[in-house]
Amino acid sequence: MSRPPLPPFTADTAAQKARMAEDAWNTREPAKVALAYTPDSQWRNRAEFFQGRAAIEDFLTRKWNKELDYRLIKEVWAFRDDRIAVRFAYEWHDDSGHWFRSYGNENWEFDENGLMRRRIASINDLPIKASERLYHWPLGRRPGGNQRRQAQRQWLPEPYR
Repeated sequence: MSRPPLPPFTADTAAQKARMAEDAWNTREPAKVALAYTPDSQWRNRAEFFQGRAAIEDFLTRKWNKELDYRLIKEVWAFRDDRIAVRFAYEWHDDSGHWFRSYGNENWEFDENGLMRRRIASINDLPIKASERLYHWPLGRRPGGNQRRQAQRQWLPEPYR
C-alpha cells in the first residue's frame, strides 16, 4: 500500500503530509487514521509505548472517548529525507465539561511507501475556560482560507508564535 507523498520530503510535500495527518485526526475515526501507519508502527504518546495498527486503533478509540469535541492544528517544524517534525495544538473537553488546550511536538519517520513507521509525541495540557477557546470551526476538517490563517496565528500564546 502506498500513501503519497513519499519520502524524501520537500517543504511542500512535508506540509502536505502534515495537513493530511491533521485532516485524518480531525475525523476522529480510529480505524481510518490507523491505516496511515505501518502494520508494525512504533509509538510513544506521552508515557505510553505501543506497537502496531491494532494498538494504535485501540489507543485512538480511548483518546477520542475521553477528549471530546477534539479540534487539531499541525504545522511542520522541520523535515529531512524520510522524517518530519511537527508542532501541534488541539482543544478538547472532558465529560465534565472542562476544556483543555494541548500542545506538543511529534517526530515522524516514514517507510518508502509513505506510511509512518515511528511516531514519538510529547504533549502538555493547559486547562482553559470555554471562553478562551480558539478553535470554533465545525467538527471535522479545519477550514481553509482566512479562518485557517486566523487559527494558525492564534494557536500558540505569545511569545511562542
